[in-house]
Amino acid sequence: MSAATGAETEVEAATVLGVLPDPVLVISESNAIQYVNPAAEQFFKMGAAIMSGMRIDELVAPDSPLVSLVAQVRKTGVAIREYDAEFGSARTGQHSLHLQVTAFGGSSKQTLVTFQESAITARLDQGLTHRAAARSVTGMAAILAHEVKNPLSGIRGAAQLLEQNARGDDRDLARLIRDEADRIVGLVDRMELFSDERPLDRAPVNIHEVLEHVRRIGQAGFGRDITFHESYDPSLPLVPGNRDQLVQVILNLVKNAAEAMPQLGQEAEPDFGGQIRFSTAYRQGLRLSVPGQANAGRVHLPLEVVIEDNGSGVPQDIQSSIFDPFVTSKSTGTGLGLSLVAKIIGDHGGVIECESAPRKTVFRIRLPILTEIIDKDQGLAMDQKT
Repeated sequence: MSAATGAETEVEAATVLGVLPDPVLVISESNAIQYVNPAAEQFFKMGAAIMSGMRIDELVAPDSPLVSLVAQVRKTGVAIREYDAEFGSARTGQHSLHLQVTAFGGSSKQTLVTFQESAITARLDQGLTHRAAARSVTGMAAILAHEVKNPLSGIRGAAQLLEQNARGDDRDLARLIRDEADRIVGLVDRMELFSDERPLDRAPVNIHEVLEHVRRIGQAGFGRDITFHESYDPSLPLVPGNRDQLVQVILNLVKNAAEAMPQLGQEAEPDFGGQIRFSTAYRQGLRLSVPGQANAGRVHLPLEVVIEDNGSGVPQDIQSSIFDPFVTSKSTGTGLGLSLVAKIIGDHGGVIECESAPRKTVFRIRLPILTEIIDKDQGLAMDQKT
């Protein structure tokens, strides 16, 4: 009976893997290919009969990241996901793939490898795009600061002189010119934050202290009518970062969430109130390939911070560009707040992404941890013990 059950389980497993749209390989402890699903046959342009029994380093180049990932997973037993890994062979050509390697099979140390095209990792790619969008504002900010603020000061001064001698409607027009000049200067001042290219002043930061600090600010002011929930992983390592800038990031996201709450008054449920949830987790195995660098450029982003709210959500038409400059759903917004958030997270070596629907908007931040970062400005490894 147990043998029959085992056979049925094997058939069911093969059936499940066979219908998956992504290429899947099962690798033995000796690096031999034990199973190939139809999607993998199509991807590698070889039949399962030929591939079965081949060593993985015969199927791909010996220096392929797949070989080292399989060895690492077999050694540690911990699943690894690597995004944007460069993968290629004579049959498949060059691909940028998301590789997921998982250990299973008990003492046999088999590994299951799943391949996904880069399009499936679009959300993470979007995080890198947000960095580029923020950087594109940097040059614009420097130009604006130099070319716009100087003539604006002259316009404002002239408007003040006109206001002193004008009467009636003319005085109102002069005051309007002055106020609009001040508004533009304020906008340029905010954009100048993007042009700050000084090295990040980093120190060990407890992300939970940052979240709790922002929660207290919110409960004492703009979020006094909102219920805050916390779900923290108490074992999280420290973050190598700038505490003030990380506070600015979280505060910006929480204020945006709070501003989305008033529309909830139209809900049919009388007890449906505004809620914001903070959560943290350690996601071991998440790796990101830094463009332009070899294997050394792959960084781990295991620390996850999630800010979730039950507000009205981000409009569907701007969700894909929410971190781009000047994109906003607010009638009085400048569209620079989330661009600055993306820049700060990028400066910390992390990525940020957004998922939104009515009553559920999630901002997910992924950051490196202290023990895995090298302070390039000082040339010293930053260790958690320091």
